[in-house]
Amino acid sequence: MPLSTTCSARLRRVARRSIVAFLVVTAVATLNACSSATSTDATEGGYVSGDGSITVVAPSEREEAPVLEGTDLDGAPLSTAQFEGDVLVVNIWGSWCPPCRKETPDLIAMADEFSGQGVQFVGIAIREGRTASKAFASNFGMNYPSFSDSGGEMLIGFSSSLPAVAVPTTYVIDAQGRVAVRYMDQVDPDTLRELVIDVQEGR
Repeated sequence: MPLSTTCSARLRRVARRSIVAFLVVTAVATLNACSSATSTDATEGGYVSGDGSITVVAPSEREEAPVLEGTDLDGAPLSTAQFEGDVLVVNIWGSWCPPCRKETPDLIAMADEFSGQGVQFVGIAIREGRTASKAFASNFGMNYPSFSDSGGEMLIGFSSSLPAVAVPTTYVIDAQGRVAVRYMDQVDPDTLRELVIDVQEGR
């Protein structure tokens, strides 16, 4: 039996409302996904803070770390390939990030402590120009090189292993070039030291 004109109109209105609701939900879900998947989204305070979580990957389950290539804070070429065979401690930072300012003295002290022991610290300065990053590094007396990566493109390389979803994030990469540790949030130096030593010793 054919539907009445009134009933048909009512069904069309319901269908339209359903489609609109679906599109709204999809848009919100997409925005939420973007927010959680990138480390460069602004939140209150200008950064996405981590939750202090530490992910440690067993040697048999580690994924290859990206070879990072670009320029340092002086504009000179820089590549992590030049540190092949070393344990790398890669810290993602920005001068605009309050926890980064707090942890930088500890990272500098640790870089000095591990100097000559097959451990190389490297920074990735994101979401700012080279001038701001260089001023920050100079102010603190940073004793390790940093990439200037204003767009955060270098972080994409970690998406197949352990994505960076907060600033600061610190990675420990083993001597075989595999991602061993992801530390999200301001580092505790004692904890990071233990993690680096474990990776050095093949654990």
